Amino acid sequence: MDTIDRQIINQLQNAFPICDRPYQVMAESFGISEQELIERIEQMLEQKQLSRFGPMYHAERMGGGLSLCAMRLPDDQFDRVCEQVNSFPEVAHNYARDHKFNMWFVLATETPERIEEVLQEIEAVTGYPVYNMPKKEEFFIGLKFEL
Repeated sequence: MDTIDRQIINQLQNAFPICDRPYQVMAESFGISEQELIERIEQMLEQKQLSRFGPMYHAERMGGGLSLCAMRLPDDQFDRVCEQVNSFPEVAHNYARDHKFNMWFVLATETPERIEEVLQEIEAVTGYPVYNMPKKEEFFIGLKFEL
């Protein structure tokens, strides 16, 4: 990762232009071409320097559902279940925790009712219960990692 990659990551955490050629606008601010910016982002994704690049939508404001979920899995089943859980398009992200509830993921669905349906589907596929923890109150922290 070089200086330009760090600048790209830092800027992407702050804003992304809404215009006809957002990559071109961003690339100009780094002194590189639009194509080079796109290639750098793709390379950082491939090398797992970035886990995700895309918009964050507020599912509830759009009429959808959003919930934090957890599972308690045996270590020897974690990878299998993780793959199964991640196969659901409604799973926004999934991560391991050093806790008795060792898998946590976020569900984002088109309707609030779909949350329960997806939870039941995940339980049927994996054979393990899913603990649903819908939010009661929202707090915006604005976490950014300066590189």
